[in-house]
Amino acid sequence: MTEATIRGVPGMKSVLEMPTMQDGPPPGGYPSVRYARRIPSTGPSGFALFGAYCAAAVYGFYQIGQGNKHRRKVLDEKHNARAILVPFLQAEEDRRYVKDYRELKERENTVMKNVQGWNPEAKTYKTTWLSPGAATRPRLI
Repeated sequence: MTEATIRGVPGMKSVLEMPTMQDGPPPGGYPSVRYARRIPSTGPSGFALFGAYCAAAVYGFYQIGQGNKHRRKVLDEKHNARAILVPFLQAEEDRRYVKDYRELKERENTVMKNVQGWNPEAKTYKTTWLSPGAATRPRLI
């Protein structure tokens, strides 16, 4: 087919002589094109996540408080048990100390029995006496 039959213009000599024909939209227009990002909402909102975080933090602090109360009770029980045992342990230590002190004095008397002027009851040092472990004994009460 020739140009003349297509355009309906006989004897066209140049393309420039062609009548212009512009395409237009169909009647009613083209359908709208979706160009925006439309990501579906999957999961909880930010407010819900923040609320869940706050609830978890409050629950955690509550559990810490309960654990502290329990630990304090156990520690008090332990201290009370030790405080009850201290007099018995101290009496046992005093008996052991007196026994060792007597053995030491007997040994000293046997070693120094030939020395003139030796007084076994005289103090060798001028210090204040502390029971063994008095400086390192834990303070319970």
